[in-house]
Amino acid sequence: MAMAARRRAFTDTSDNPPQTEDLSKTASKTPEAASHDPPIAPPKSGFILKLSICFLAPYLYLINYYYNIDKDLKRSILINASLSLVGYFVTIRMIPVASRYVLRRNLFGYDINKKGTPQGSVKVPESLGIAVGIVFLVLTISFQYFNFTADSNWLVEYNAALASICFMILLGFMDDVLDVPWRVKLILPSFAALPLLMAYAGHTTIIIPKPLIPYVGLDILDLGWIYKLYMGLLAVFCTNSINIHAGLNGLEVGQTVVISGAILIHNIMQIGTSQNPEHMQAHAFSVYLVQPLLATSLALLSYNWYPSAVFVGDTYTYFAGMTMAVVGILGHYSETLLIFFLPQILNFLLSLPQLSGYVKCPRHRLPRFDPQTGLLTGTNDGTLVNFFLRLFGQKTEKSLCILLLVFQALGCCFCFMLRWILTGWYK
Repeated sequence: MAMAARRRAFTDTSDNPPQTEDLSKTASKTPEAASHDPPIAPPKSGFILKLSICFLAPYLYLINYYYNIDKDLKRSILINASLSLVGYFVTIRMIPVASRYVLRRNLFGYDINKKGTPQGSVKVPESLGIAVGIVFLVLTISFQYFNFTADSNWLVEYNAALASICFMILLGFMDDVLDVPWRVKLILPSFAALPLLMAYAGHTTIIIPKPLIPYVGLDILDLGWIYKLYMGLLAVFCTNSINIHAGLNGLEVGQTVVISGAILIHNIMQIGTSQNPEHMQAHAFSVYLVQPLLATSLALLSYNWYPSAVFVGDTYTYFAGMTMAVVGILGHYSETLLIFFLPQILNFLLSLPQLSGYVKCPRHRLPRFDPQTGLLTGTNDGTLVNFFLRLFGQKTEKSLCILLLVFQALGCCFCFMLRWILTGWYK
């Protein structure tokens, strides 16, 4: 799968297959000193505030007014939200500090989509997803003090989920530093998912859709080990699909923010309409992980939005993908999660001929940038970024990213509409 697009001074890539890279940067590992580099640009707080309202308004309305949620459960959710808000401000402060450290180690990149302009020669700190991952882990581990007891049924799976996410952050940062071959990257999420799969004690059954019951003869089907295999494959897909749908400032973090917001609203809706305590706890479990992910991702987006002051690296895409896979698995709504990932599925299908080697795959599958006009032109490479440029014509990097994120949001709205239409008929 495609990971960070880098040109390393010490790396010989002659024996490696062409990389299917989509990130709009190329990193440098030259021995230049980074101590005199200027500080990164300040966060784009105004943009983040406007974006946050899109999620906060329906979230606060649903949890406080529309649904009559159990007081203890609401208290836990709001405590988690408060910790997440603290995490947002901590991440805002940590990113500039982490940027100085990675620049000292020459972990920086040059934005390919600005090549030929003054911005194209600016060193952009790389792998800042590590700062987000650390804050996320501290928040989610600290939250156990307020919510879980020693005999809690969810404590084992909660810690197993954190172990998988932590494992994925480590592997992502290792990939950022070592530039792991893409065939190895494909299986890394499988190893990271092992703690979750081994600790999973939930059901392995699926509910047969009502129209198919007369043909199958069963209401519920127990898949056994096949269900756990499906869980592992879902983790692999979510992690790599975020990683290859990239190439623009803010796209990786932006799509995570949109999907996380949709997941959060979906969970609140399920908690508000359910009468089953176990079902409610499963969705509350998901909320406890999604809220810190959304808050820390918004902080990162304030620096990664066009023009990017930092690059997120494979550390972030691995971390975000694994976190969303974990909440979908343990919240028991993997079907809904896959519909939220419709643009990523489309991007994967477009990429499949090149990823499989059937069509020649260049190292960078980025659009062409014209420094004279500042516009991007789509190439024949199989990515959703290039497909949109071929479909809608030349665009600036910022306008193209906004268009793709609107498409992501429409995909999530389609999921909500589909669930509403099929309620009572499908399952």
